[in-house]
Amino acid sequence: MDSSSLHGLLAEYADLEKQLADPAVHADQGRARKLGRRYAELSPIVKVINELDQARDDLGTARELADEDAGFAAEAEEIAARIPQLEARLTELLLPRDPYDGSDVLMEIKSGEGGEESALFAGDLLRMYLRYAERHGWKAEVLDAVHSDLGGYKDVTVAVKSKGTDADGVWARLKFEGGVHRVQRVPATESQGRIHTSAAGVLIYPEPEEVEVEIDPNDLRIDVFRSSGPGGQSVNTTDSAVRVTHLPTGIVVSCQNEKSQIQNRARAIQVLQARLQAMAEEEAAAKAADARKSQVRTVDRSERVRTYNFPENRISDHRVNYKAYNLDQVLDGDLDAVLDALAAADREERLATAGQ
Repeated sequence: MDSSSLHGLLAEYADLEKQLADPAVHADQGRARKLGRRYAELSPIVKVINELDQARDDLGTARELADEDAGFAAEAEEIAARIPQLEARLTELLLPRDPYDGSDVLMEIKSGEGGEESALFAGDLLRMYLRYAERHGWKAEVLDAVHSDLGGYKDVTVAVKSKGTDADGVWARLKFEGGVHRVQRVPATESQGRIHTSAAGVLIYPEPEEVEVEIDPNDLRIDVFRSSGPGGQSVNTTDSAVRVTHLPTGIVVSCQNEKSQIQNRARAIQVLQARLQAMAEEEAAAKAADARKSQVRTVDRSERVRTYNFPENRISDHRVNYKAYNLDQVLDGDLDAVLDALAAADREERLATAGQ
C-alpha cells in the first residue's frame, strides 16, 4: 500500500476516534457498534504504522550518531533488523479482510448417515459449540430444534452473538466449521461393542446486521403450529411456532423458541435472509472462480472436514492435517487450537495469493 493510502487510513482512524468520543453517536447502538468494530480493525494497523515510522526515524538518528560514536552502530543494526519485521507485519495486517469477520452467525447442525447415533453426535456438536460460545462470553440461542427419540437432534438451528465490538467476531472464529463432521465410536445403540462411523453436517452463515437480501412477501408461505419438545410433546397451548417456506428456492425455516408468533416469524425470516445471502454468495463465487475456496460459503458441503475418534481420543481436521489427542477437551468447548490452525492456513494462503 502506498503512503497516500496509509495516510488515508490514519485519517479515517482519527475521524473514528472523534466520532466515538461523541455521546450522540452511542444513542444509536447499531451505528456505535459498527464504528467500534472498524476502529478495532484499524487499531493494530495504526499501531504498526506508527512503530514503523518511529523505527525509521530512530534508524536515521542512530546512523548519524554512529558516524560520530561507533558505540551507536550496534543500536543502528538492531533497529535496521526490526524494520523488515514491522513491514512484514504491516503487509499481513493490510491483507483484504473477510467482510463478515466481525459478524454474528447462524449455525445449523443436521444429523446424517447413522440414524440415532448421528442424531446423538449432532447433540454432541451442539454442546461443543455452546460451550465454546460460553468460554468466549458470546450469547448462544437455540432458535429451532427437531429432537430424536434418544435425546439427540435431527436438526437444530443456533444463533451465536458477540457482545463486544472486536474486529474479529463470531464469524472470524467459526467460519471454517461448515462441512461434514465424522464420528468414530461405539454407539449407545450398539450391543456388541463394535465401532461405528457416522456423520453430522454443519452449515454456518454470517448473520447480516442490516437487510442485504430483499424478500418478496409473495414468495413466502407461512404456517403456524404448536411448539414441540423431545418426543413430539407440545410445550405450549398456542399456535406460536412459525414455519416459513421460500417458494422460489424451497428453503424452509422454522422457529419456535420466541415467546410470540410475531417474534418467531421475524426470527425465521432473519434466518431465511442469511441463508439466501449465503446462497447468492456461493453462486457469485462459483461464477468468479473465487480463489479463496477455504471459506465455508464456497466449500462443497459434502466434503468431510473433521473426524472425531473416541477410542483414540483423537480429533483430526483433514483440511490442514491437524491432529490432536484431546477430543474430550475439544468436545467440552476447547476448540481454539484447531481453529487457530485453520486461521493460520487461511492467512498463509492469502499472503501467498497477495504475493503473486
